Amino acid sequence: MEDTLVFVDEGFLSRLSKYLGEGSYIKFDKIKFVKEIAKNQGLFVKHIFYATAPPFQSGNPNEDERRRKEGYDKFKNHFSNLKDFTILEGRVQRTKNHQGIFQYRQKGVDTILTMALSSFLVDYPSIKKIILIACDSDFVPVITMLKQRGITIVLASYYERRRNTEFSRSNHLIVACSEHIQIKKEDFLKVRLIK
Repeated sequence: MEDTLVFVDEGFLSRLSKYLGEGSYIKFDKIKFVKEIAKNQGLFVKHIFYATAPPFQSGNPNEDERRRKEGYDKFKNHFSNLKDFTILEGRVQRTKNHQGIFQYRQKGVDTILTMALSSFLVDYPSIKKIILIACDSDFVPVITMLKQRGITIVLASYYERRRNTEFSRSNHLIVACSEHIQIKKEDFLKVRLIK
């Protein structure tokens, strides 16, 4: 099997697990999920770059914020010890909408993932095919650059053709990549974590 690197936008994957779980997050083994996607393409995962953001913490964290931070710290401690897994961290921004309701958005995650995509050739010069698990057309410029350098980009994503749905997308990202895999609910269920 040919070696590959996998670049994951955790925010996208999390939203998708909730969407395909019909409002409830599907708890799944992140590493097995990635390795199954690669194996189905005849690829062996050499390294995973996982872009995420720690949960928002106010100056005086409430119980929910503390609980989320504890969960994130467990995740980070577990995965930071794996030699073939790198956590790339952005941040979470909290804003209020016009109705006074707090909204939370990841910031800097796409940027840090783009930086990893644009620099991996330094540490992994023999890699010729990568997998990107994402849905944002902001990645198109770096994908174009990588293709010009002879790298094949396999996009593992999810989109719907219906307009104005959470996962309706322009074709721009799909067309930019060399290949496209549509992630399905079964991909999550196959590696589901059962408590």
